[in-house]
Amino acid sequence: MDKLKITIDNRTIEVPPGTTILQAARMIGENYPPAMCYYTPLKETGGKCRVCLVKVTQSSEANPRPMPKLVASCLTKVENGMVVENETSTEVLEARKGVVEFLLINHPLDCPICDQAGECDLQNLSYKHGTEATRYEEGRREFEKIDIGDNIQLHMTRCILCYRCVYTADQITNSRVHGVLNRGDAAEIGTYIKNAINNDFSGNVIDVCPVGALTDKKYRFSQRVWFSKPFYAHRNCDKCGGEAVVWIKNNDIIRVTSRKDKFGEVIKFICNECRFDHKNMNDWSIENVYELDNDSVINANKYKHVEESPAVNVDAKFVSE
Repeated sequence: MDKLKITIDNRTIEVPPGTTILQAARMIGENYPPAMCYYTPLKETGGKCRVCLVKVTQSSEANPRPMPKLVASCLTKVENGMVVENETSTEVLEARKGVVEFLLINHPLDCPICDQAGECDLQNLSYKHGTEATRYEEGRREFEKIDIGDNIQLHMTRCILCYRCVYTADQITNSRVHGVLNRGDAAEIGTYIKNAINNDFSGNVIDVCPVGALTDKKYRFSQRVWFSKPFYAHRNCDKCGGEAVVWIKNNDIIRVTSRKDKFGEVIKFICNECRFDHKNMNDWSIENVYELDNDSVINANKYKHVEESPAVNVDAKFVSE
C-alpha cells in the first residue's frame, strides 16, 4: 500500500499505513511530542499520561476539517494529507503545561534524594513544560516504601500510574504478581498480599519506570548517576544475550542496566542475573561509551574535553612581553 503523507510543524514526511502521529514525529527527529506512558517495545501502551497531545488542523486530504479537540499522538493513526501542530501551537503547549501540573499534584519534590535524579523523564518534562510554582494546596498522597522482592523497592508516593511496569511484567515475564489496585484517587501499584517479584526478567520494571517509583535496592543511595561513567558491555548469557550498559565508578561496576535508544526506551531487555549478580569487571567485555543526549547531565565532564591552544594557559604578562 502507498505511503501516507503527514505534515508536522511545517515538516512533511511519508510514513507506512498504521503509523501513529507520535511515531511519525519521531521519524522526523526534531521536536517530537513527549511521552510518559507510551513505550514502543510494549504492546497496548499509550493514552494514559496525555502529555503527547497534539492539534490536528487537517484530518486528511479527503477531509480537510480539523479535529474538534486535541488528540493523543501516541494512539492517533496517520491519515494521508494530515496536518498536525505540535510545538508550533500555543494551545498544545498550554495543555501540556496543565498535564504536567496534574502529574506533579501527588508527586513529591524529592529530586535531591531520589535515585532517579539526572535520568528522570518527569524531571525533564517538568523542566521543559512545567511551571516554577504550584497552585496545589492540598496534601499529597503518601505511601510507605515496600520491598517487592530482594532486588526492587516500590516507592508508590512517586508513581504516576503510567502502567509501563505492569505491561512489562505481563509481556516479558512468565507470571505477573503486581498491578494496579483500587480505583480513582485510591489507585496504586502493588502486589496482592505482599507477593514478591522474583521472575528472571523482573528487574526490567526498573528500567521502564519514568520516575523513581521502582528502584534497584542494591544501587539505592550508593552513587549519583552523574558521578559514574556508562559503557556498552556484553557477556555470555543464555537467558538474555548479555548486551547491557555497565555504570563504572573508580574501576568498579556499581550497576547494570538495559541499553536504551535515543527516545529512552529499552532496546533489549536483560535478565536479573546480568543486572544484579555480575558486578565484577572481569564478568564483562567493555565496549564503547554509552550514547546519551548532548544535554544529559550524565555527560558532563566525562569523556571529551575541548582541546585548547597552549597559549590559552600562558600567563598574560608573558604573552604581552
